[in-house]
Amino acid sequence: MSEKKLAGIWMDSESAIVVKNHDIESSFMFFLCDPVKREVQHGNSSEKNANNVEQTNTAKYFKDLEHLITNTVELYLTGTGTIQEQFKNHLAETPQFKNVKVTLGTDQKMSGEQFLEEVKNHFNA
Repeated sequence: MSEKKLAGIWMDSESAIVVKNHDIESSFMFFLCDPVKREVQHGNSSEKNANNVEQTNTAKYFKDLEHLITNTVELYLTGTGTIQEQFKNHLAETPQFKNVKVTLGTDQKMSGEQFLEEVKNHFNA
């Protein structure tokens, strides 16, 4: 198996599944991380407040994902909607992640185990 630190993220606007082959010390086999949930708040009094809360929640969601893919050199990013493109652009604008090779895909919702297999196949692991 590759010594490269690889990761995959399936995401939509509400949650993400993260699979990676590394933790801080090692890179040996792929494993599932705990799912990442995006906070969603309802009932804001104005459109401006709702937009600000939306942006804040998205930024926190992206930070939570960044924490899980620290030291990753290749990332397979897939899911539904456009949130994965937003995350790819966010990574490109973040100095720590700007050199990560990101491959975008599109997939319907799947289980963690299904995504684990997809990531293994993507990286030929």
